[in-house]
Amino acid sequence: MLKPHAVYSSDMYVLGVVGHSDTGKTTLVERLAERLQARGRVATIKHLHDFDVDTEGKDTARHRAAGADRTYGLTDRGEWFATGEDRSLRGTLEDLAPEFDYTLVEGYSDAAIPQVVLGGREHAGEAIADAPEADAVDVDAVVEALHETDSFETLDSLVQEIKRDPGAQEAGAIATFTGQVRAKDHPDDDRTEHLAFEKYEGVAEERMTNIEAELAARDGVKAVRLHHRTGVIEAGEDIVFVVVLAGHRGEAFETVSDGIDRLKDEVPIFKKEVTVEDAFWVHEQ
Repeated sequence: MLKPHAVYSSDMYVLGVVGHSDTGKTTLVERLAERLQARGRVATIKHLHDFDVDTEGKDTARHRAAGADRTYGLTDRGEWFATGEDRSLRGTLEDLAPEFDYTLVEGYSDAAIPQVVLGGREHAGEAIADAPEADAVDVDAVVEALHETDSFETLDSLVQEIKRDPGAQEAGAIATFTGQVRAKDHPDDDRTEHLAFEKYEGVAEERMTNIEAELAARDGVKAVRLHHRTGVIEAGEDIVFVVVLAGHRGEAFETVSDGIDRLKDEVPIFKKEVTVEDAFWVHEQ
């Protein structure tokens, strides 16, 4: 007998279950999912004629209980919802960042994101507005304050942005650099739990903008994007991105290397390291 989630094949097999509403389609999907989940990861898709038919996830919850790792509900109008395990808020935001300009998050008071705080709710993120109730919120002021906060960027969102640059039609290369939090420098070191970054407001942004412009002015370079996260960043998470659009790989690779070096040397961003035993400010990134 195969062990649960053993790799059975490198191919994906697709099977449909059709019938009227009273023919037990969901029951059959449950039985199939129970059988197949021993052979590999199972996803399910439920067709919905109306979006609110299964918004409580009753049928897809049955799929999950039967062993499906991920489920989707789809309507003919393109509406959808999904369920699955190991899905974090940050991971969801990272998936949305390349395609969307704004994401509104309801709840998650413990998330380190800009927040409108109602009724004095305890919260972790920066409060850009406080009000006793929703009707008392000045929406225009919130929108203005939101644009003063740091945008949420990922490597993918920066790559997509740079692909839309007017110089992209003359470019044959996109080179990138991603810096992440090391858990250890050496095997015997205390494990780093997280890093905390603070920036010199206004000055850091101005210097990064100047570096981008100077690097983009090089022969063969079409566009440059730099981004450095601030706040608490856990071990294994991404810290900094450099993305370069260029005519050829040579200019792209060289500019990526110079970009991260200049960011580290010239941009006032300060790092505090927290290990399992200690916490201290680090003078060099």
